[in-house]
Order: sequence, then structure tokens, then C-alpha cells
Amino acid sequence: MPSEVSTMRSIVSFSLIFSLLVLMGFFPVLFGLDHGVSYFARCRGIGREWALQVGTGLQTEMVITVEQAEEHFLGYLHAERSVSKETWRAYKSDLDQFRLHLQHKTGSKFLPVTEVTPDLVRSFMFALPKDLKSSSRARKLSALRSFFKHLLDRGWCPDNPAERVASPKVRAKTPAFLDVDDTLHFLNALERSAGQPGSSWRRFRNWAMYECLYSIGARVSELVGLSVADVDFEQGLVRLLGKGRKERVVPIGKKAREALRAYLDAMERQVPRFRADRSELFLNASGGPLTARSVHRILRAEMQHCGLWQHLSPHGLRHTFATHILNSGREERDIADLRAIQEMLGHASLSTTQRYTHVHFDQLQQTYDRTHPRSRLKQ
Repeated sequence: MPSEVSTMRSIVSFSLIFSLLVLMGFFPVLFGLDHGVSYFARCRGIGREWALQVGTGLQTEMVITVEQAEEHFLGYLHAERSVSKETWRAYKSDLDQFRLHLQHKTGSKFLPVTEVTPDLVRSFMFALPKDLKSSSRARKLSALRSFFKHLLDRGWCPDNPAERVASPKVRAKTPAFLDVDDTLHFLNALERSAGQPGSSWRRFRNWAMYECLYSIGARVSELVGLSVADVDFEQGLVRLLGKGRKERVVPIGKKAREALRAYLDAMERQVPRFRADRSELFLNASGGPLTARSVHRILRAEMQHCGLWQHLSPHGLRHTFATHILNSGREERDIADLRAIQEMLGHASLSTTQRYTHVHFDQLQQTYDRTHPRSRLKQ
């Protein structure tokens, strides 16, 4: 009798577990199907997006909406590509705008990605504001191409509709930078200001900050992400964490190291608790980490203070670093030179580094046109 009761309990337990698995959608998985879809999910109404269109036999096809694909892609960018916050926000903004356009154009909030055509992508590009810069248009199309390539690689759409849309023509823009005289004037003015009797530690910070930007050619996000431990004063090296969380080590000049030591010493004298509480290299007036926006704001104020009124962002000092390196030495740069500069700048592609050779040869052409006798005759 006890054995019969035990058997009955086992049968009831197995039945309960089996029923639960069916409700949770694991029944198809147990029998070898590629994807499990719960009956419970379909009853809630969200199976419209994720349901499997089951054909004959065991063949299945997953239908995924544009909204779900966007969520997956943004998660992929964050978790696997480790893109910066700014890059992630730009992708999200472009994809949100595209998704809302599709909803307005098709009248469907649950449009499958398989139904997005090149014509829909073209209609999105055509609907963009007329005064939008061609570079911004090109960025949006590039975001869509990356998005659909991700879906294509996973077999979620049959092709990449954005690849069949022509890219806007973008005029190559010469990066803004300071010439050598203005750069030295700016940095020397910062050094003199920091050297005044009774100067605040923030005067030393500003000097050290822009000496660093010019010395190592860092992105502003890399600069504000530096910690004190990232600077090797003895070896003259700095460890930077760049795009995609890629680490690189670059040399730092003697003048920048001198400015950094003076800055750290001034902090130790005036605000020792800041240095004890924080590991970040560059701090704000409250002792917190400095932001990229603050670096830009301080740069504009410091340039105007020393009589330089041209608009230059912190990225312009990075351009200045690269341009001055290329403009010094040989007139013709070989691939080895460009590769070394590519490594220092953290460029993924050599073509990005080659933009600075255009600056170099543009300057040569301007000098020729201004000084050569035969060239002056044409004017």
C-alpha cells in the first residue's frame, strides 16, 4: 500500500512539473525545437512580436519587431562593444527616430524587421529636416547600416536594406587646430598664471590639463577618465582607456610631467583631503571628478583670457597634437610614421589618421601660392 501511494505521488508530481514546463514554453525546447514560446506569453498579447510561425514538421521562423531589435542592438553595443555613453546615446537617438518614422509611415507599432525595405529607409532620410547637415544625415544612415548588419548576422532579417540607400555626400572638413606659435603662447600663459604668488590649485590644474591634452593627444573622455595611477612619471608614460574600452600606453613629455607634478603638489598643500578621497587625476572645485563639458568651458575661458578668440574644443588640441607631429620633420611621411601616430591617437583605421596629412599638404599648398613668384602672378 505505501508503495502505491508513493507511485501515485510521483505521477502527480511529474504531471505538475510537465504542465508547468508547457506553460512556461519549455515544451518545444525539450523536443528539439530551436525556440520555446510560452502559451502564457501569447495569452498576454505579446506573442504578436515573438511568436514562432510554425510550419510543417519542426521548421520554425522567429518574427522580431523593430522595437525589440533596437533593444537587443543597444544592449549589444553596451555589453559587447563597450561603446562610450555618447556613442550609445547617438545610436539610440537615431534608431528611436527611425522607429517612430516607421510607425507613422506604416501605421504599425509592431512592424517586423523583415518588412523594412530600402524604400522605407529612403523615406526616412527624405523626411529629415532640410537644414540638417550632410554629416548628420550620413551618421544616421551609418547607424541604420550597423543596426541591420547586426540583425543580418543573427539571421533575423534577409538583407540589409540600408546598404541599398546611397550615402549623402559629405564634404571633407579640415580639423580645427592651433598653429605652433599660438599653442606655445597659450600654454606659456597658463604656466605664468599658475606661477603667480598665491595661485589656487585650480590654476595649476588648468595648466596641467591642457599640457597633457597637447602632449599625449588624448580624447577629452580619456583625459577626464585618468587616475593618478595611470601616469608613470619615471618612465614618461600614460595609460589611456579609449573607445570600446581599448587600453593603450602613450608617451608624455617632460613639460606635461612638470605641470602635473606642480598640480599634485599644489593640491597636497591646499586641499589634501581631495587627494586622499579621490583617485581621479583631474578634480573640480568640489573635489569631484571633472567632466568633459567643464574641460570645454574652462578651455574657452582660458583662451580668451590670453587673447585667443578662435573657437577651439578640447578635441582641437588633439588635432593640434597630431598636426604638429606630422608637420615636423620630413616633408613626405611614410606608412611607418602614420602607424606610430595611429597608435598614439588610438585610431582603429589608418584612414582616420591620414586626415592630418591633408592638413599638412593644404598648408604647403597655401604657402606655395602665397610665396612662389609664378604663383603670385596669377593673383
